[in-house]
Amino acid sequence: MSLLSVSQLFFSGLTNVFLLGILFIISLLLLDFIQRRKKWPRFPPGPPSMPFVGNILQIDFNKPHIELSKLSLKYGGVYSLKFFWKNIVVLNGFEVMKEALLKKSEDIADRPPFPIYEKFGYDGNNKGVVLARYGTSWKEHRRFSLTTLRNFGMGKKSLEERVTEEAGFLSSRFQSEQGLPFDPRFIINNAVSNVICSIAFGDRFDYNDSKFQQLLQLFEKALKAESGILAQTLNEIPILTNIPWLVNKVLEHEYYIFAFMKEIISEHKKSFDPNNIRDFIDAYLLEMENMKENNDGTFNETNLLLTTYDLFGAGTETTSTTLRWGFLFMMLYPEVQLKVHTEIDKIIGREKTPTMADILEMPYTNAVIHEIQRCGDIVPMALPHMAYRDTEIQGYFIPKGTTVITNLSSVMKDETMWKKPYQFYPEHFLDENGKFVKQEAFMAFSAGRRVCLGEKLARMELFLFFTSLMQQFKFEIPNDQPRPKEEAVYAFTLSPQPYKMCAIVRP
Repeated sequence: MSLLSVSQLFFSGLTNVFLLGILFIISLLLLDFIQRRKKWPRFPPGPPSMPFVGNILQIDFNKPHIELSKLSLKYGGVYSLKFFWKNIVVLNGFEVMKEALLKKSEDIADRPPFPIYEKFGYDGNNKGVVLARYGTSWKEHRRFSLTTLRNFGMGKKSLEERVTEEAGFLSSRFQSEQGLPFDPRFIINNAVSNVICSIAFGDRFDYNDSKFQQLLQLFEKALKAESGILAQTLNEIPILTNIPWLVNKVLEHEYYIFAFMKEIISEHKKSFDPNNIRDFIDAYLLEMENMKENNDGTFNETNLLLTTYDLFGAGTETTSTTLRWGFLFMMLYPEVQLKVHTEIDKIIGREKTPTMADILEMPYTNAVIHEIQRCGDIVPMALPHMAYRDTEIQGYFIPKGTTVITNLSSVMKDETMWKKPYQFYPEHFLDENGKFVKQEAFMAFSAGRRVCLGEKLARMELFLFFTSLMQQFKFEIPNDQPRPKEEAVYAFTLSPQPYKMCAIVRP
């Protein structure tokens, strides 16, 4: 073959590749045009979207709740976005959320698919509780989890006793700092996670356990990675989950966490005794045994792993973050701290251990805890919902299968519902006589069918941990430290920026 013939073949090949490339681009543009033109009657309005990517680049994933709230000022409490070619409906404000989560709760009780998590076995009916689709498996596992938590709360050691015991350990750990500056972050994480660990795993972990400390740090890193734009992109374009290095950038921390869980489950299986149920894992293994005859496969080892992970996650991050906000606010607002100390001294005293029964006599402390949750805005958006059926919200049509984002932050800071929405103001939860009052717009645990699985435990932990530590200590900003900022760091939850504090034993 001559050199001329080779050249002709080469350039002919290049031309074909070029033409195929042009055809591919034209096809993408046509698909994008069709997807962007597809609308339903009365579908919520929204900002113009960019070709291919939609609105995803218009959202700052370091503070998405703020961006979503700003858009509601222009497009209303119900509006739509496009993430690539996927329609997203965003809900804002108390009145909208009340209709969606309470009056039409089942209509949006489903969960959208999360393709990235299929790498861990999240598929079909195997999705634990938190990410499970709305249906039989979710109902069975949620009911089982709540019942088991309640049963272990009434067993050999009640739930309240477990929390009180751990609060004692945490108090001793604070005291060991001898009033010197320290960062309470992972100590509090460890204490809070120990409560759920004692229920789920049957054991607690020492605050100096380096392996468990590493696990808690990995959990924080995992939340950060999974709430970012890369994770969102992988979930919206599932084909990209076939690229290992991309998936690993999001899930690298989860591999270690799941390995830790699998090891504990494996140990339980070896020592399992159906006549001696020690904890949640044993209870699940017993349920697997009982359901062998007439089970559709939902109670299995995959769901055991995923449900245990859900309990660990739900029972640790949000509560520990709330407590960190709480001690920060006590340092920043010493007049509030003084009032809490005064009420504790009056109702409980210095020697008696706080109990949940005390909360009825402590309206100010109860109001402070609620305001910590509201002002800290711990879970600003919750996990995405999905329309279980065609529905309407505020007169807008939401078709079945549409992803729905509930911007809870817009409720906790709703200017029509709160006197001072952007300030720490415990009086939001007190009437003119100083009595505690519930507020409809308080949705720290979300609401409706998908309300937080661990709400009851979290409320107990917040009151007992906070009151026990406030009974023993006064919290101060270290002399050589600048005044801590109230600005939050977003990683699914809103955490305070790292700070140091002095826990001074009260005289």
